[in-house]
Amino acid sequence: MEKSTLIGIVLGIIAVVVGMVLKHANLSSLLNPAAFMIIIVGTVAALFNAFPMSEIKRIPALFKVIFSEQKLPAKRELIGQFMNWASIARREGLLALENTSDEIEDPFLRNGMKMIIDGGEPEFVRDVLNEEIHAIEERHQAGALVFSQAGSYAPTLGVLGAVVGLIAALGNLSDIDALGVSIAAAFVATLLGIFTGYVLWHPFATKLKRKSKQEIEIKKIMVEGLLSIQAGVSPAAIEQKLLVYIPYNERVEMKEEEKEEKREEGAAVNG
Repeated sequence: MEKSTLIGIVLGIIAVVVGMVLKHANLSSLLNPAAFMIIIVGTVAALFNAFPMSEIKRIPALFKVIFSEQKLPAKRELIGQFMNWASIARREGLLALENTSDEIEDPFLRNGMKMIIDGGEPEFVRDVLNEEIHAIEERHQAGALVFSQAGSYAPTLGVLGAVVGLIAALGNLSDIDALGVSIAAAFVATLLGIFTGYVLWHPFATKLKRKSKQEIEIKKIMVEGLLSIQAGVSPAAIEQKLLVYIPYNERVEMKEEEKEEKREEGAAVNG
């Protein structure tokens, strides 16, 4: 479970509810079926009009991505793995990695490893892998666009809901008490539209984009690592090359950990 998504939704609801209490607004006014119908069903209708069915069918899977914790290999572990493979390849040749490729779980990395083992030209391998990355980015952008557009439609539909509510309220001018309640209920649609648009749909789109960026960055590390192994680059040079994908403070931590491991190994040998 992606805890940040759940925390964000809960805090958003609390912000609205507590804000209404502090403003002495009646919370029961939120229970407005007409507003929910206009905003929720209206947003869904707009999405059906905007996107082909093939992309609409992906929405449940996109929700799963939003609410699930992203499982990506740690950059530091991945760099260490490439250094190990580079050491084997330099010592025994690329064919020595053939058994290793079958054990790789990530399909992108496994495919790339098989291509370099099979002797594919470096430019061909880079082109194939980069084209796959581009295709992945396109799919991710299309998914994020669904929620981004929903975030644009919902607030506008909130205005539509308010107009519908005001039309109903103005038809009841003879009863002043009922008129006040009707006007308050009319603006519930606006509240719901803005809330869903800017607390749910737009942030969901941003989260999908951020997750996509993290995945693409891992894929780029894989491409550079594979091509470096194919070129016969030394493990130390691969580490130096791939460390650019890691923030400077984490690089310092890695160096400190390596020094500590060497000190422990030296102490064990001397002891």
